[in-house]
Amino acid sequence: MIPQSETPVALLNSPSKQVLQDAFVGKSLESLRTPAMIVDRKLFAQNCASMHRKAREWRATFRAHLKTHKTSEGTKLQLISEEGRTHAVIVSTMMEAWQVVQSGLVADSTVRDILYGLPVALNKVADLSTLWNELAAHGGVVRLLVDHPDQILFLEEFESKQEIPRRWSVFVKINGGQNRAGVSPTSPQFLALVDVILKSPAVNLYGFYGHAGNSYASTSLSEASAFLSQEVQAVNTAAGKTLAVISASQLNVVVTQPFILSVGSTPTAHAASAQTREMLSQALHGVLELHAGNYPMLDLQQQHTGLIDHARISQYVRATVISYYPGRGMNGTDEAMVDAGAIAFSKDTGPSGSYGEVIGLPWTLSRISQEHGILTSNDPAATPLMLGATVSIIGQHACLIAAAYPWYYIIDGDVEGGQTVVDIWVPWKGW
Repeated sequence: MIPQSETPVALLNSPSKQVLQDAFVGKSLESLRTPAMIVDRKLFAQNCASMHRKAREWRATFRAHLKTHKTSEGTKLQLISEEGRTHAVIVSTMMEAWQVVQSGLVADSTVRDILYGLPVALNKVADLSTLWNELAAHGGVVRLLVDHPDQILFLEEFESKQEIPRRWSVFVKINGGQNRAGVSPTSPQFLALVDVILKSPAVNLYGFYGHAGNSYASTSLSEASAFLSQEVQAVNTAAGKTLAVISASQLNVVVTQPFILSVGSTPTAHAASAQTREMLSQALHGVLELHAGNYPMLDLQQQHTGLIDHARISQYVRATVISYYPGRGMNGTDEAMVDAGAIAFSKDTGPSGSYGEVIGLPWTLSRISQEHGILTSNDPAATPLMLGATVSIIGQHACLIAAAYPWYYIIDGDVEGGQTVVDIWVPWKGW
């Protein structure tokens, strides 16, 4: 609970980071109101360093996706680690992009390259243009994703009204078969899009971007490596076809050379290594860039891929047992209720079929309503949970879990055994 000496009103009215730090830094985890999202900064940083190392071993640059944590503190750890450094990020929302600027990460050159990670929408162009001005003032650049010719046309229309028209740097979003977004490199639609891009005065083709969302079904390194190879093949095919069009064309086209071949998801990025790089038998029509987002926090879904172990997951949710039901479960097992439900965990279930697993105890978050969840156990000998006890639960999908919380309590495994709050991170909210 919030100590009585603190001012509740200050914590209820969009509290600042300083107010939150004053209230909670130095407090034990046992004193926190639940549900509470906990992030281990040490593990978070180690995961970031590991990804830099993998990109280097795979002989690729790295672009960090900020969508999971949405914080300036997490961004710095993603970009600067003991294993490397990058200045390139991906954002999912305009709020993320502007908060990167407002946090001073552009002014101090921590971030120099922002990719807006959705196919560009008509109602975002003016905002993106203003963002570009902000980055350009510090030597930075904004890049866009495109996957439809009309996106190029409304960029042209926007630039035609500017006093000094510019060329936007664009990735073509490639659909490698996942059907989330993008255009297939073997389709007529791809060639039509490339034709519009190459003839446009408003864009500069920077590269090709793929994301194997289906790689989350991986259960081994070999499966994730196969998905990674498929990602590379898709963007490389797109680059090869585009070079063929340019070669056969009489147009004076503007492109970036070599093309950037950007691939990755957390499972396929974990599979990147010197060994998997050697498996790429085809000649590359560009330079590889690896991207990923979930990897600093991780979750049960990522654990199920077999590419990470439980010890690397840096986030969990603390919940309080608020009721107990002896013998109510299957085969006479007990059940318990906790004060964390769908709002605290989302309703994502992974391959295990549950919403979360209690750390260190044989209890599973099996059923959830909006603000409470039900813990069950298949072990008839499981130690009963006492009312008022707190449990730590790892959920299925860190990105959606993190989105529910107005702030994260930061611990550090090297500070008092990770049982004390050492910082507060306030995530960026909104679109």
